[in-house]
Amino acid sequence: MIKVGLVGFGLSGRWLQAPYFVLNPNFQLKYIVTSQNIGQELFKGTEKAADLDQLLADPEIDLISICSPSSTHFDYCKRALNAGKHVLVEKPMTATYEEAQELVALCKKVNKTLMIYQNRRFDGDFMTVKRVIESGVLGEILSYEARWHRYNPILNKKPWKEAVTPANGIIYDLGAHLIDQVIYLFGNPESVNGDVFIQRENSNIDDAFNMRMDYGKVKVKLSASLMVKEFEPRYVVHGTNGSFIKHGLDPQEDHLKAGMLPGINPDFGFEAIENNGQLTANLAGMEMKGEIDTFAGDWMQLYNNLADVILNGAEPIIKPEEVAEQIRVIEEVKKG
Repeated sequence: MIKVGLVGFGLSGRWLQAPYFVLNPNFQLKYIVTSQNIGQELFKGTEKAADLDQLLADPEIDLISICSPSSTHFDYCKRALNAGKHVLVEKPMTATYEEAQELVALCKKVNKTLMIYQNRRFDGDFMTVKRVIESGVLGEILSYEARWHRYNPILNKKPWKEAVTPANGIIYDLGAHLIDQVIYLFGNPESVNGDVFIQRENSNIDDAFNMRMDYGKVKVKLSASLMVKEFEPRYVVHGTNGSFIKHGLDPQEDHLKAGMLPGINPDFGFEAIENNGQLTANLAGMEMKGEIDTFAGDWMQLYNNLADVILNGAEPIIKPEEVAEQIRVIEEVKKG
């Protein structure tokens, strides 16, 4: 088994990563670096560690999973790779494209896996949108829109979340997922532009953005805000043959927080049926209109692939080069 040391036990560490390392038979979660009580019966047998150095010094640890604040990602990844460990790191990968390129070069040099936790590639809603696009039912894709709005007017209680640091703000948080999904679908854009701004009272970091990614005939619009009360469709895709519109948000995070677990609770990852996507298309001269069932979200695919890459040299689904391009796009948009 791949022995894992997890750094950080906040939202991502506790809910989005630690359970998967326990439930996936390819992994053994040996350590968690945290000041908190690990608690839960699920993590029985997992020990607390003092710091990253303890994990790096342990020859049994194969994989370091980094769920610490964004400002630490580049340094922790670099140290872990240089110590001969495989790395899974929460997004954002880094604050700058230059740092991202350095990590891509380093993981190749030391021949270790570097995977970025872009789990939203395995959201049920996005997997459904991807399948609709790939099916050809919409014809040639002309436009793609994705939004990730929330209503959180109160500043985050975690000081580091509101700190003015190079990798903080909504475009590095929610934008990293939206941009990653687009690059996964369409590759690197021909050009990008947009604006990042502040809407919440007393906020010091950006909490909203609008951006465009150009792929020639395909035009992409992405947006996110923490000050939207009534949500618009999450995805809107138009093609030469029709349109697909999808509301709702993948429920895996909420299910995990509620104590549900993948592979154990049969309803895990399934969205409410009222959020099914709406397809309108012209096929062979016939007008078609109906619902498309949403796939169950499945973040375990990320862990299965990560294990396959480490153990068997498989092709990674999430390539660090693609995520480095994501950081380049973020930098371009932030320039205005």
